[in-house]
Amino acid sequence: MAKYSLLREVGRGSYGVVYEAVARRSGARVAVKKLRCDAPEKVELALAEFWALASLEKKHENVVQLEECVLERNGMAQKMSHGNKRSKQYLRLVETSLKGERILGYPEEPCYLWFVMEFCEGGDLNQYILSRRPDPKTNRSFMKQLTSAVAFLHKNNIVHRDLKPDNILISQKSGSPVIKVADFGLSKVCVNKNVNVNKFWLSSACGSDFYMAPEVWEGHYTAKADIFALGIIIWAMIERITFIDAESKRELLGTYVRQGSEIVPVGEALLENPKMVLSIPQKPRSPMSDEIRKLLQDMLAVNPQDRPDAFQLEFRMDQVTCAA
Repeated sequence: MAKYSLLREVGRGSYGVVYEAVARRSGARVAVKKLRCDAPEKVELALAEFWALASLEKKHENVVQLEECVLERNGMAQKMSHGNKRSKQYLRLVETSLKGERILGYPEEPCYLWFVMEFCEGGDLNQYILSRRPDPKTNRSFMKQLTSAVAFLHKNNIVHRDLKPDNILISQKSGSPVIKVADFGLSKVCVNKNVNVNKFWLSSACGSDFYMAPEVWEGHYTAKADIFALGIIIWAMIERITFIDAESKRELLGTYVRQGSEIVPVGEALLENPKMVLSIPQKPRSPMSDEIRKLLQDMLAVNPQDRPDAFQLEFRMDQVTCAA
């Protein structure tokens, strides 16, 4: 990646390492995610992210922008492109070779995928919200931006499947905070453009426990699962409900149900008891309006058919945030 100078590491996980970097020619700051392709599951995540972001023909202010994706192998760098027939053939070859199979007699070699994306200096939603005093204006702005991003993704036949505060970044380039939905490693692109994403059934139970809809736990769901996750995030953001992540020990935004001394993800609790009534709001002196409370109840309905789709949600969110 000779085009970029890596400045510092800003994030690390089982998926890869993220750096703040600068483009040597323009001086622009970017985020660079480096992935060592040494396991099929890593390659699957990387290619899912590439296909989702590369499939977007238009940009959206609230969806992180992919500048380029580069395959580095045996000291050679090749930009991965999307669009023409030759590129698709090349990507099929890359996918097979990255998954550990020998191609045309060449031996397997360590390789890396580099994702170059816009840099978000405000950190993730957890960091941004929990490091500041409660601000109803910011909450309303973030609610509108989040629903706009999800509506855009669903319109483009992309189901995110891992919406959570960790995967929502904040850009402050314009002076005011701007949401950027990121991390599309678990996303699903519905290839058939004529298929309604709310009727396209998915079967891989994936995501993060505290944001998973009841039907995701069962492994049979549609894009309405993204609406449920968004409801959990917005509820937690408004009331600043948090839990301590067992693995990272970080304080994270997320709503849950108490069962004795334990906390249980809302989706799991609703799966066990579909007739359970959620206590929305959760806190006695909550800043939540009746209109937002009703919208959250609908977003978190145990039956996905009772939830608004992303386009209905965007319309209703405009109404409740303007009225607040």
